[in-house]
Amino acid sequence: MAALGVLFFRYVFADLIPTSDADGYIAGLILLGAAPCTAMVFVWSQLTRGDPNYTLVQVSVNDAVMVFAFAPIVAVLLGVTDISVPWETLLLSVALYVVIPLVAGVIARSLLLRHGGEVALERFLVRVKPFSVIGLLATVVLLFGFQGRVILADPLVIGLIAVPILIQSYGIFALAYGAAWVWKVPHRIAAPCAMIGTSNFFELAVAVAISLFGLNSGAALATVVGVLVEVPVMLSLVAFANRTRRAFPES
Repeated sequence: MAALGVLFFRYVFADLIPTSDADGYIAGLILLGAAPCTAMVFVWSQLTRGDPNYTLVQVSVNDAVMVFAFAPIVAVLLGVTDISVPWETLLLSVALYVVIPLVAGVIARSLLLRHGGEVALERFLVRVKPFSVIGLLATVVLLFGFQGRVILADPLVIGLIAVPILIQSYGIFALAYGAAWVWKVPHRIAAPCAMIGTSNFFELAVAVAISLFGLNSGAALATVVGVLVEVPVMLSLVAFANRTRRAFPES
């Protein structure tokens, strides 16, 4: 994603956007590409009848990647592209948006299982689920509310930002899905394998972009475009994976 961002916004699209905006768009793309998916991939896996245990293991690995490697990867890539960011702010963002929620979830689960067992845990999850959905929808609405003027005023910029995101998304899916086909991996593994490589944790990317560069920055806008692109792209890949199921072995 970093390479695509530099290629398009410093060379291919250089005459179409102000030079001062290019770095912001590149930074947003890097944040988006470096944030591995940990939530929506369960949806994509279920839609392709993927193996839930395999998907869970992948998500666990991605959680570990985010906690320990997201900040260094982003810092290195931004540094390579000559975009300086304060390490303190980057680490604080990871702590606020990844580490603290993860620790809180572990503690809450442990307490519920200790005092009420699986029944208490399931009851808690049922009660909390509507609030999590409301929180996600509210976040998306607020983001588009703050960026709506830019989206409506300059749709060309939105289209330009979407180009490297689309290439990255379909490219990674083709690489992972194609490799799984060559290695004769069962479809219930191949589909979620390709999906989780393609999907991004756009909520984290948006939050870190706002923390580092501000709500009205080019970086924040690029991550918001990632939100716009993510769902239709992933649904198209789900449809493709389901149509090509017979090309893979069942076991």
